[in-house]
Amino acid sequence: MVANKTQQTDTHESLPNRRRRWVLRCVAVAIGLAPFVLFEVVCVAMGWGRPDLSVDPFVGFHAVNPLFVLNVQGDRYEIPMSRQDYFRPESFAADKPADEYRVFCLGGSTVQGRPFAIETSFTSWLELSLQVAEPHRSWEVINCGGVSYATYRLIPILQEVLEHQPDLIILYTGHNEFLEDRTFDHIKSRHEWVNHAIAAASNFRSFHVLRNGWMWVSNRGSSEPFNERPLLPTEVDASLDQRGGLEAYHRDEGWRENIIEQYQFNLRRMIELTQTAGVPMILINPVSNLRDCPPFKAEYRNDLSTEELRQWESLCSRAREQLKQAVPDIGEATRLWEQACELDPQHAGGLYDLAHCYDRGGRVDDAKTAFLSAREQDICPLRILQPMNDAVRELSTEMDIPLVDAQELFERETPDGIVDGLWLLDHVHPSIRGHQLLADALAALLVSLDKVHPQDEWIQDRQRAYQEHADSLGDPYYVKGMERLAVLNKWARGRTGEVRLRPDESLSAPSNLGGTSP
Repeated sequence: MVANKTQQTDTHESLPNRRRRWVLRCVAVAIGLAPFVLFEVVCVAMGWGRPDLSVDPFVGFHAVNPLFVLNVQGDRYEIPMSRQDYFRPESFAADKPADEYRVFCLGGSTVQGRPFAIETSFTSWLELSLQVAEPHRSWEVINCGGVSYATYRLIPILQEVLEHQPDLIILYTGHNEFLEDRTFDHIKSRHEWVNHAIAAASNFRSFHVLRNGWMWVSNRGSSEPFNERPLLPTEVDASLDQRGGLEAYHRDEGWRENIIEQYQFNLRRMIELTQTAGVPMILINPVSNLRDCPPFKAEYRNDLSTEELRQWESLCSRAREQLKQAVPDIGEATRLWEQACELDPQHAGGLYDLAHCYDRGGRVDDAKTAFLSAREQDICPLRILQPMNDAVRELSTEMDIPLVDAQELFERETPDGIVDGLWLLDHVHPSIRGHQLLADALAALLVSLDKVHPQDEWIQDRQRAYQEHADSLGDPYYVKGMERLAVLNKWARGRTGEVRLRPDESLSAPSNLGGTSP
């Protein structure tokens, strides 16, 4: 009995002691962290150490210039002329109105609305749709689509626009990752956890102050990269912008895997930046044309022998002859293409021809699989690759980010599920109807997220507003867009020499709304 009382007393006495020990430990940790917290607060208050791309483990830039600057009157932020080789003019109020819902849309030329312009981009249709849904509220959808801009060039823009009181970030990116040549030798021996640690640290200004101080003490420029990262030009230097640029592309699986890894890293980092800032994000999974877009460059597998090459060429020639007959023998042509693709399953052109044979023969599932394989084996990947599409979906699920899956959306709207010219004007750029489809999907998502509360007859009123705006743009707008489409197609096939695909100032003046096809 006495022993039990003694044991109970010891137990009662140990509880306060345990609590006291935990409190002391927490206080000790807090005291230890206090200098770092105080330093971070001072850095924020003084404007020191603004995050930039210097911590990107893959690439750096010679310079990073702001996308938006204050106008002369000081009342609006605008894209300066110095950036309008790649961006269309856009602006927003320096002092955000109290009732404004401000959205920044980041991405490449698809976001910009190419081959047309912002007026008919999904960003403009979205703004118009939201205005019709809740006309008593102010909606501002700002287009930050840069021609040929990849994820690593979008990160500084995201960091910049997060300083301008956004209510939402929309990200549509993935087609431009292979446009600029860069090496990855400096990261081959680096563990993945190091990259994630750097990404996490980059959210703190104190990290940048300390890093730049170390650079100064060690006599290194603040822009000098860690581990000899390649430094890219301030603006895009796409291989296809140069004469003979297509010839620079060759099969390099290691390079391709590193770019896919960089894309995944950058997506995760951008999501983390928005989450740290407390700003919601919507991801769009990019869509690409499968049926109507032949591969941009094909190469034989590296170990194809001379005899196998002869057999491959013979099979392909015989298959083409079968298709040229008065009554084409689709079955025989398909059999011959299948044999050719067994000899060389890496030749994108052979896979594309096989896909069309399946397509003509009504074998839709086989056709889609072959079209996808042709895209994946394209030596010049100007369309997002499947692992990158998968990464968007996986990160959306893992990090709880709302997703508009444009690939699935366009597949559902295509009769047989193989995306083609019905919704896309070329390899990746949606038609104006396609941009409207994207805008409608985004608006519906915002309604489901309880961000928008549309009035009655919203859908009918929206369609009327779309048509009115389309009519207001005038024929020259659409003619100029189709002319640019022809140039873009030549550029993608490596046939434009030094001509760059930049916004054309001869287009109609940009508006805050958008347009539709005639």
